[in-house]
Amino acid sequence: MTTKKSKPKKLTEKQISSAPESDYMNADQLEFFRRRLVELHDSTRARIQEAKNQMSNPIAESDINDRASTEEQSMLALRIVDREQKLLPKIQQSLERIRLGTYGYCLESDEPIGIARLLARPTAEYCTEVKAMKEKQENHYKD
Repeated sequence: MTTKKSKPKKLTEKQISSAPESDYMNADQLEFFRRRLVELHDSTRARIQEAKNQMSNPIAESDINDRASTEEQSMLALRIVDREQKLLPKIQQSLERIRLGTYGYCLESDEPIGIARLLARPTAEYCTEVKAMKEKQENHYKD
């Protein structure tokens, strides 16, 4: 006798947002966030490649103002690549937490992060209270 694993339902943001708390991080929700993270990973890699292509194919400008504009665009593309490359490991870590069954829970307090926060930032690692405390500490030490 073989047992079939039921295939997770494809949920929408609206369905996830309106789900009862008892459904928090069930198989369907985890699959929703897994798909969202995979899409985010793919689109992030595409933006990185696009920015790299833009930087590797500079336009030959003879006018000093055009060259300055092209250089400014290259600097902006470089900042985009840097920011996006920092996001990729966070996406991978989130996918790993889904695999381990710890996704959606604060790394520090083990409290639920919350659907609204995960919809806004699927790579969130901390619940709102812990993140606010960490940011306050960062700002305190930064000054």
